[in-house]
Amino acid sequence: MGILSPGDMGSGVGDVLHQHGLRVLTCLAGRGEGSRERAVQAGFELVPDLEALVRECDVVLSIVPPSVAGAVADQVAAAIRGTSADLLYVDCNAVAPGTVRSIAQTILDAGGRFADGGIIGRPPNRSTNRTYTSGPGAQEFAMLRDFGLDVRVLEGGIGKASGLKCCYAAMTKGLQALGAELLTAARLLDVEDDLREEQNRPGDLATVRRFVERALPSMPPKAYRWIGEMEEIARCFEEVGLPGRIMLGAADAFTNFRDEGVLAKELPLERPSRV
Repeated sequence: MGILSPGDMGSGVGDVLHQHGLRVLTCLAGRGEGSRERAVQAGFELVPDLEALVRECDVVLSIVPPSVAGAVADQVAAAIRGTSADLLYVDCNAVAPGTVRSIAQTILDAGGRFADGGIIGRPPNRSTNRTYTSGPGAQEFAMLRDFGLDVRVLEGGIGKASGLKCCYAAMTKGLQALGAELLTAARLLDVEDDLREEQNRPGDLATVRRFVERALPSMPPKAYRWIGEMEEIARCFEEVGLPGRIMLGAADAFTNFRDEGVLAKELPLERPSRV
């Protein structure tokens, strides 16, 4: 089993698989020391390059920032061609259905097999989550249920699992972006306490306020990854004839956090650690 790469989610998935008896490999080319530490702690074996990874693995899970999902697939496809590896490639990234179909074609043209995946929830070694899958390799990928992952097969082709992920993340991460902006605006307008009192009145809005307050403290370290995710969700909406501008606005909010703009200054929460 190969995982690209051992970030927060990737290392969590690999940890669960390793704890259930699977040999888990990764390639750290271009990754920082933090990735190496997470990989070692999760029991990963390190290989020098992608050619070695695809030769050694029957399945590779791509769990990377959405902005680099296509480039990673291109590199893996080149490694498959160079080694004639018999490999199932599972794209588990938060990308639009059109994006994942393009990635699938890259892998299939190289001689690999493909499954579309969408992870919903926190890393599985810290919480419960679900990984939805669709496409020709979905049933094969679902065999990882025997190794601790909650993999759920969706009827339909490549793009269905990614579409579900996009719709889910549009609400959870979109609300965090909106919440960060409105709370910052209230502070700058000197109506912060009045807004809190109004929003905390009994009713559905109080529930939304509590969600935002719980979610925001852990958001800034992830904001740089979520920029590309919001752009992919915008593309997903546009593919079905809906406006994507709302999600592009959320991407702008996360960019503001990444660049330590006014949102980061007015809501001084956790600072990012990008390694």
